[in-house]
Amino acid sequence: MEGEKLKAMDAEQLREYGHQMVDFVADYYKTIENFPVLSQVQPGYLRELVPESPPVHPESLQDVLNDIKSKIFQGVTHWQSPGYFAYFPSNSSIAGFLGEMLSAGVNIVGFSWVTCPAATELEVIVLDWLAKLLKLPDAFLSSGKGGGVIQGTASEAVLVSLVAARDRMLKKVGKDSLGKLVVYTADQTHASVKKGSQIAGIYPENIRILKTDSSSEYALSPEVLSEAVSHDVASGLIPLFLCATIGTTSSTAVDPLLALGKIAKSNGIWFHIDGAYAGSACICPEFRHYLDGVEEADSFCMNAHKWLLTNFDCSALWIRDRSALIESLSTYPEYLRNKASEANTVVDYKDWQIPLGRRFRSLKLWMVMRLYGQEGLQSYIRNHIALAKRFEELVRQDLRFEVITPRKFALLCFRLLPPGKDENQCDKLNRELLEAVNSTGKMFISHTVLSGKYVLRLAVGAPLTEERHIDIAWEVLQEKATALLKPYKNGIQIYSNGV
Repeated sequence: MEGEKLKAMDAEQLREYGHQMVDFVADYYKTIENFPVLSQVQPGYLRELVPESPPVHPESLQDVLNDIKSKIFQGVTHWQSPGYFAYFPSNSSIAGFLGEMLSAGVNIVGFSWVTCPAATELEVIVLDWLAKLLKLPDAFLSSGKGGGVIQGTASEAVLVSLVAARDRMLKKVGKDSLGKLVVYTADQTHASVKKGSQIAGIYPENIRILKTDSSSEYALSPEVLSEAVSHDVASGLIPLFLCATIGTTSSTAVDPLLALGKIAKSNGIWFHIDGAYAGSACICPEFRHYLDGVEEADSFCMNAHKWLLTNFDCSALWIRDRSALIESLSTYPEYLRNKASEANTVVDYKDWQIPLGRRFRSLKLWMVMRLYGQEGLQSYIRNHIALAKRFEELVRQDLRFEVITPRKFALLCFRLLPPGKDENQCDKLNRELLEAVNSTGKMFISHTVLSGKYVLRLAVGAPLTEERHIDIAWEVLQEKATALLKPYKNGIQIYSNGV
């Protein structure tokens, strides 16, 4: 269709251009290993490559695709690359891609039931399906007082839960008590809790970031929480909100949900569980025990877009009492009034989230669950965990490296030790190792700090990662470690002597 004027939306043009784009994306995945995993460009690189102003006349799709290959892809960090081991995964899949494509194709804005009944009703159904896979309590199902909703991210999930908790508490103790409300979180909890607290108006001095340590594998101690709550109550403050985590960002620590939940319940605290990463693993019976205690929760979220083959964004949030959420987030201007909503017989998801508009995100989750099935999804999770186990075994066999925390899921925290285990040199050495391996373009890992130690993280979870990619990553790490240790006299000999 070169030279033909592109219309806003024409079926035959869509067919032609759509086929070209699908071919382009398919070729991208076929050749994804040819790209450096971590983009190697410098800040501002793209401004040098593209014009200062948009074109006056239409350009061809082929020209645009050529520029994507030659210019845009230079600055892409390839999250779907089999050598991507940083942060946590953000899964893509054929089913997720097709669902995203269909969602973009019909392009509805489903803020209330009447704007697209199928979008609302499928979301209700598919969140019930996922809740059942996770064996969540019946209270979280749509048939009771609770229900599920797809948020953009776990950060949004924690914010809307926090706002609901805040308003429920202020209704009870009076609006003038906002300055007394206290939020509890561990130092390993995602920073979204602190950010959400700031947005919700919680005073900064009332955000309790409770210390964890290696003795509990960085899980939040019930004793530490109980002591903090007791101190705040004695000081005339009002405990409001606790966020526990299944699979913390730094090390995949799992907080003791049942014990923490009982403390929360006895003190009237809203108990939110963030399972953004590891929640997906709990669809496997052998990992479901990490969710024990979820029956005490007021809200629970997990990101299907992290490790459940659903393209970003798709964060599932379940709430025990949906009325708390709706009372906080509902608005009902005249221009949105309709018979179905006024009859109170439908769900209007605009009242369960921050924005008004929302996409047909349930389509992709529904397609993922249907096209892979429970067995396929479980097998996918188990394969990544097996690959992470292999990497752990390789690390443990090399005396130069140290595993920092026990591996629970598909993340390993480890570091390179200098001869003599000189802590003064250790952080510097691992910073240099991180930079060296990421600069190769063959892999991308990230870091964290645990107990003051600079630690490397390797998280397995990209859709195309195979055993050979684990072996390649380990070879790169060993090669760069050997080069960095050369300045140390007889380094290898010292290690072999166990010193």
